[in-house]
Amino acid sequence: MSELEKMIHGKPYNSYDLKLIYLRDKASRLLYKYNKKCFHEYNMKNKILKKLLNTKGKFWIKPPFHCDYGFNITIGKEVFINYNCTLLDVCPITIGDRTLIGPNTGIYTATHPVAPNERLKDLEYGQPITIGKNVWVGGSCVILPGVTIGDNSVIGAGSVVTHDIPSNVVAVGNPCKVIKEIDNEKR
Repeated sequence: MSELEKMIHGKPYNSYDLKLIYLRDKASRLLYKYNKKCFHEYNMKNKILKKLLNTKGKFWIKPPFHCDYGFNITIGKEVFINYNCTLLDVCPITIGDRTLIGPNTGIYTATHPVAPNERLKDLEYGQPITIGKNVWVGGSCVILPGVTIGDNSVIGAGSVVTHDIPSNVVAVGNPCKVIKEIDNEKR
């Protein structure tokens, strides 16, 4: 199994593998062009990002935007990602249709061994992240490896999401906890 295959499947891999370095460099070059390009509201859906990300329709990402690879990110229809978001996509990140992600949010699939002697071996690994449809993630949130956020949920600004969040709830805090269910019948 190649280092790329190990990475995508959440197994320990060597991030200094030449193929992975090449893929990160390719993504960095596209992101540099995107982030330096003159920005206009009508130009957020950019051809540069369509070369980088898996998309299913129109989407908006306000620069600056950062990611490791891009090909591991799937963005649904009508997704809006605000300024200065970072998606570390060593494993797949899936963002459902009509999801809103606030500024300065970090979505991190990458992680490292806890034991220092294991970290010295230059190995890292990841766990996929799934964000459902019609989710609102407030500004300056952190979503950690392996998390799934259910459809229609709201994550309060500044939250650190360390575990799965069910559908149709409001969750806030560090660590992020459900504080109430969303009743779609009430406004």
